[in-house]
Amino acid sequence: MTTLVLHRGSLRANPYERWLADRGEKIVLLGSAEQLALFGEELPTEAPYLHAEVLTDYDTGPHVAERAAALVEEFGVTDVVACQEFDIERAAALRERYDLPGQRPESARVYRDKWEMKQVAKAAGIPVADHVLLRAREVLDRFAERHGLPVVVKPRKGVLSLGVSVLRTREELDAWARDAELLAPDGEPQWLAEAFVVGSMCHIDGNVLDGRIATLWPSQYQYALADFRDRKGRVDIALDTADPLARRLVDFGERVLGAFGGPEHFAFHIEVFHTADDELVLCEAASRAGGAGVRDVQRVLFGFDPMEYPVRRQLGLPADAGERRDPDRLAGQLLFTKRPGVLRSLPDPATLPPGVVKYTTYAEVGQTVQDASHSGDFLAAFVIEGADRAETEEHIRVAEAWFRAGLDIG
Repeated sequence: MTTLVLHRGSLRANPYERWLADRGEKIVLLGSAEQLALFGEELPTEAPYLHAEVLTDYDTGPHVAERAAALVEEFGVTDVVACQEFDIERAAALRERYDLPGQRPESARVYRDKWEMKQVAKAAGIPVADHVLLRAREVLDRFAERHGLPVVVKPRKGVLSLGVSVLRTREELDAWARDAELLAPDGEPQWLAEAFVVGSMCHIDGNVLDGRIATLWPSQYQYALADFRDRKGRVDIALDTADPLARRLVDFGERVLGAFGGPEHFAFHIEVFHTADDELVLCEAASRAGGAGVRDVQRVLFGFDPMEYPVRRQLGLPADAGERRDPDRLAGQLLFTKRPGVLRSLPDPATLPPGVVKYTTYAEVGQTVQDASHSGDFLAAFVIEGADRAETEEHIRVAEAWFRAGLDIG
């Protein structure tokens, strides 16, 4: 049996050889040259890797799908694994073409195409913000006149908040419209405009295994995702089990999954507005694990990597998550995006404050750091746990003060 792994990100964070070890699987890896360089990693050369290579322009290049198909045929691939957003539709198309198990294009498209996503949600009675496909500049003007400013514009198939803009003034709208390529080469609209929703953003994460929801729990961002050049600590924290909002979000997440469907085994990440008038409105959903430290938070909440178990079950390996809906402990993230300057010092990791489960830095002392280019472009990231939300928040405050005191960049 041979598995083709489409990969973007850190190989250390995704040890496919360990995930698939007890099946004796042979692995063919196709990955991103840019990401391999970013994480300073080398391609694996030892068993169970049968072949490994990387391509440039991995995120958007059509050559990636062509090369993946060639590898399927050359190595007699029997399964395709894809854990990152850029690869969801590629993998689905390969499974359809070669009749392989796993997610197919119809469900992949619902989770990737924000226009299709919102149509399915509306048909199921799930609230979404007013929105429109931008076929021409005039469509954006009419939408702004009808809904007022600010207006949110986003790529139809975007990731990592890339390209998302909040147009707050007529001047910002005009400047954006002058530069935007509204139509793709095939003539399809590739941008969406949405009414601005006032409120906070929550997210619901978990796993579907063997066609049933195995885990599902909500968290709440304490920052604006699209504003990734702020200099504050960005906090994202799980909700208490006794919080009424948590129970409402659990129900909301179940409704979304019921409407969108999906393969037998997959991780999910659902973003939901909690509006100023106490309503829940779907922002968007993905059929993969959450980015940044969401996976690490889920490990604390439920005791396993939400990316690993769907991969194992897809390939027929055991992954006993049970049906644990309520976490035993709570956890959250503390994130600092990059800011430009020379990094002169970082705090001593030997003096980490209590509650820190994981602390990662993404630059070295003496390095010249560029400004953040997307919402996942971090200078440092913490995963922090506590017995409940109050204790977790206290640990986060202490960790933020510790990091700021030891940071010198400028």
